[in-house]
Amino acid sequence: MEKMENSSEIVSFVLSAFENVGELKYLYFVIILVWYVSICVANTVLIVVIRVDRRLHEPMYILLCNLCVNEINASTSLYPLLLSQMFSDSHEVTLPWCFLQMCCLYTSASVELCSLAAMAYDRYISICHPLRYNVIMKAERVFLLILLVWVYSFLSFIFSFSFIFSLKFCENIIHNVYCDHQLIIRLSCSVSIQSFISDISFATVSVFIPFSLILVSYMKILRVFCRKTSTENKQKAVTTCVPQIVSVSNLFVGSIFQCIDSSVIVARLPVRIILSIYLFICQPMLTPFLYGFNLPKIRKTMVYLVST
Repeated sequence: MEKMENSSEIVSFVLSAFENVGELKYLYFVIILVWYVSICVANTVLIVVIRVDRRLHEPMYILLCNLCVNEINASTSLYPLLLSQMFSDSHEVTLPWCFLQMCCLYTSASVELCSLAAMAYDRYISICHPLRYNVIMKAERVFLLILLVWVYSFLSFIFSFSFIFSLKFCENIIHNVYCDHQLIIRLSCSVSIQSFISDISFATVSVFIPFSLILVSYMKILRVFCRKTSTENKQKAVTTCVPQIVSVSNLFVGSIFQCIDSSVIVARLPVRIILSIYLFICQPMLTPFLYGFNLPKIRKTMVYLVST
């Protein structure tokens, strides 16, 4: 572990996980590049399809577009740095860039869950109050909801982790492939109770509150679903709600992996790296296929665009 006598000398962090890549860096580079391009293409195609077809200019699909934009944002916050560091000799990342990556990653994670909460609310209005749906979910309100999701997520990051920007660091080795806030805090000269408070506040604001809203929405949907209702409405509920439940479940699993990665320092490095980036590997690719390409309307539009 590289130590510094004077914390002011530290102007960059070293991502030590890349030092063990060896000759496999070429294989890893190709795999990561292909995966990153695939994520961007899949999400961009879905955005374009929804943008082109006016029949898809509905609240559910607009919210889906926002989710796809966030998947691209999250992937771009992680994968370009991975690719550039693969062939770097020093594996250094300056403090501003490290903090910027951390801000983008954790903000996008919050946006992900808040967007799913907004989509759950949209499904709740659609299924439980179908006659008032067009009145409640107007286009202006949908865009305002999207704006609120992004502002809320950014402010939750600033509120929870702003103290990190003023920390003094006595070490600069991060045992990971990206700037993780827990690992950065451990490099500071003095770790205070602020670290614990920041984790609790971020978990409450960015995880617990959106997850509670999702849970309440689906409990109300389930109550309507269990009543005597038409087969068409039941099929509509299943078609639109199951993908969101699967996505939320995947986020929950990824969050557990993240907690394990942050808490269990003694775990083997490759295992910890996979656990820490699980969400950024699976979720961005899962979203377009889970929400978009499996929906009949999306598939019909794609076939029409390809055939014309």
